[in-house]
Amino acid sequence: MTQPLSRDRSETVFEDYKGEYTPDQALVEANRCLYCADAPCVKACPTHIEIPQFIRKIATGNLKGSARTIFDANILGMSCARVCPVEVLCVGDCVYNEQGVPPIQIGKLQRFATDHAFEAGWRFFEAGPDSGKHVALIGAGPASLAAAHELRRHGHRCTIYEKRSAIGGLNTTGVAPYKMKADRSVEEVDWVLGIGGIEVKTGVTIGESVTFEQLEKDHDAVFIGFGLGPDTSLDVPGAKLPGVVGAVDWIEQMKLGKVPTDGVRSCVIVGGGNTALDCVREALGLGIPQVTMVYRGVEEKMSGYSHEWKAAQTKGARVEWQALPVAYEGDGKVQRVRCQRLDTNKKPIPGAEVSLDADLVLVAIGQSKLGTLLSQLSGITIDGGRVATDEHGATGRKGWYAGGDCRNGGKEVVNAVAEGKAAARAIHAFVTGASNA
Repeated sequence: MTQPLSRDRSETVFEDYKGEYTPDQALVEANRCLYCADAPCVKACPTHIEIPQFIRKIATGNLKGSARTIFDANILGMSCARVCPVEVLCVGDCVYNEQGVPPIQIGKLQRFATDHAFEAGWRFFEAGPDSGKHVALIGAGPASLAAAHELRRHGHRCTIYEKRSAIGGLNTTGVAPYKMKADRSVEEVDWVLGIGGIEVKTGVTIGESVTFEQLEKDHDAVFIGFGLGPDTSLDVPGAKLPGVVGAVDWIEQMKLGKVPTDGVRSCVIVGGGNTALDCVREALGLGIPQVTMVYRGVEEKMSGYSHEWKAAQTKGARVEWQALPVAYEGDGKVQRVRCQRLDTNKKPIPGAEVSLDADLVLVAIGQSKLGTLLSQLSGITIDGGRVATDEHGATGRKGWYAGGDCRNGGKEVVNAVAEGKAAARAIHAFVTGASNA
């Protein structure tokens, strides 16, 4: 069992944004599906869940079969039903979009089936006969969990090494609480580990507590799934002022404990990606009266999903487009953010500045890449901070594989699951002698 979380967490004030289907709602929605033979929604899903198949099973009352279809492709199907940006994946590719008809709500149907399976205590998979092989996995996020579960189905023992005390990766520490709270992620982790034979060692930093050499010596293969590194900061005056915080660190504190918001009247979020948009909605949800996003580009070019920004706007979010912080100012703590106006080419407009009140500044301009930690290992190539692999997750070092954010630079949970499972299959081929990678 994973360690219990504190009950006194800031995230507990949030309500479920999308909500769940009742049985009648699920039945009506499932019966709207056309059950396409060559379904574009399946192609849009990184784990390629047989979506028409699982929906048809809901329509015929076979919830157990529906859930198995989902979990067979994506063992973290319960969390992905909540956190996937379905609007730009499966739902976004539903054929109904081309007909001017509301698309099938695939994520909500997936949640209906997987939640039912979880509440009913159904388990669909058993560990295979002991192979005598032992695989190490670095990081306890979705990529490693998916890989470990797949490896256990083949009978290989697994040990996951995690530097934090909480496991589950960003599902636990980073997902917006109006999509999924940390306790639900931890419950899912326990459910995944229920297959048996997966040991999790927390408080272990590979390269320090355990050397890479020892890791390689004690295991038949190694999977790297440690995600991304610390928040990137802006090198401007006042960057060290109290109240200027990295967005990812703040979100983790909010999800696992308490973030102080008493006396915070205005919050500025720097950035235009999905982490920035999460912070905007979270700050508003925690009752901060004035929340302003500052982005150096235009709305059409921001990397954050447009549907998330529209949702933030309905809650009262403000924005300063084409602006870049040049200084954080304040006496003893941050009180203002001074910004330079930019033109459409992101060049400074002389004499054009704006000053924003800010009791709290959340900097969401990206995270550092941790791939460089592996640069000491011969055969492993680091490309732009990412671990370079082939299509199956194999690195250039024999027996070493990678998946998730450390490989893809920071995509979705569902991408991490797909990469972890693919790497597990490649590892199985390697440790059984079917492959030399």
